[in-house]
This record gives sequence, structure tokens and C-alpha cells, in this order.
Amino acid sequence: MQLKQMIRRYWPLAVITALPLVATAGALDEAIDTQVDTDVAAQQSQEKIDNLADETTDMLAEYRDILRQTQSLRAYNDQLEQLVSSQRSELDSIDRQLNNIETTQRDIVPLMTKMIDVLEQFVALDIPFLQQERNSRIVALKTMMGRADVTLSEKYRRIMEAYQVETEYGRTIEAYQADLSQGGDNRTVDFLRIGRVSLYYLTLDGREAGVWDAESQSWQQLSDEYLQPVADGLKVARKQLPPDLLTLPVKKTSGGEQ
Repeated sequence: MQLKQMIRRYWPLAVITALPLVATAGALDEAIDTQVDTDVAAQQSQEKIDNLADETTDMLAEYRDILRQTQSLRAYNDQLEQLVSSQRSELDSIDRQLNNIETTQRDIVPLMTKMIDVLEQFVALDIPFLQQERNSRIVALKTMMGRADVTLSEKYRRIMEAYQVETEYGRTIEAYQADLSQGGDNRTVDFLRIGRVSLYYLTLDGREAGVWDAESQSWQQLSDEYLQPVADGLKVARKQLPPDLLTLPVKKTSGGEQ
């Protein structure tokens, strides 16, 4: 009985007290929704900011890379300009050299031809040793001068080489076999050349010796006393005997024996 009376007494008060709580709950939900929307918008904004930051970082890295490439290209272009300038100077130098070469060719070709002619005259006036070999060398030089496939420098080198060979003849002694034409008779003999001073021959049987007389341009037979000295000279030239003093006649240019 008392419980029912208490409920009747306090029920209106409870209802009145609960009404503000309901109103407060609605405002709270609204506030929560607003905060959620704000947080979502803030998150989206942060994502946009992060994306922009990444794009900015990528763009900055790309800019720095392009800047490095630009600097490298500038350095490369500077190097190319120096190279082109050097090549232009080299081309100018080559042009000048070509012009000089043309002038040199005009001057040196007649000189080389003259050198061959002088060499030919010298061989013709010299004592008649190794005539076939020396004359063949001169013919080869003349043929070479008319060849377009031989450079000018090579032609000059071969001419100087021929002069060097002729020079060496004057400092050496030599023994060799060849044909001797004398009075219509052709026979094989041993020749002994002592520099360019004297040229001797000795028949293969060792019974006849002779010496070239430059004044008369002919061979003169030697007496028998010179047979052995000529034979010894041949052995020395062939390195069959050690060098030794040889007693041999030397023809003077004015004639007579010495």
C-alpha cells in the first residue's frame, strides 16, 4: 500500500527529470556527428596535403636531376667547343702542310731524279765490280719513280738506301765470282775488291791474275809473283784467313804501277 502511494507521488517528478536528459542526448549525437564529419574532412585534407607533399618532393628531386643534367650538358658542350676549336686549328695546320707538301713535291721530285742520274754516272765511272747488281738497282729506282703506288717518302728512302750501299763499298773488301769478258773471251773468275781502290781477278785454276786500270779503262794482267797475294786476299775477304798485310799492285790514275 505504501509502495503504490510512493510511485504515484514521485512518477511525475521522474518524467520531468528525464526530459532534459533526452534533449541533451540529441544534442550530443549531433555534436558527435559534427565532430566525425570534421575529423573525416581533416583526414581527407591531410591526405591531400600528404599527396601534395609527395608530389612536391618528386618535383624537387626531378628539378635537381634536371639541374645536374643541365650542368653536365653545359660542361660537355664546353668540352665539345674546345674540341671543335682544336680540330679547326688542326685542319688549318693540315691545309698548310698540304700546301707545303705540294710545293715540296714540285721541288723534291726533280731532285730525286737528279740523284738517280748522278748515281748512274758514278757507277759507270767507278771500277767495274758487281755491275749487274748495281745497274739493276738503278733500273729499279728509275722504274719506282714512275709508280703512283709508292709514296714520295718511300721513293726518297730507297734512293738514300742505294747511296748508303754505294758508300759501304768504299769501306769493305769483298770476294765474289762473276763472268769476265776480255778480248771476246767470256770466263768465270774470282774477283777481289778492296774498297774502291783496286779490283783484281784470279782465274779459277789460279794461273792468271789481273787488275783493273782506271786510266785505260781495261784489265791488265799481273805477273806470276802476284798470284799468291791475290789468292790470299780472296781468302781474307772470305774470312778463310785472318786479316794480314797484302802486297798487291795499285794502279795510279796517271798510269803505271805502285
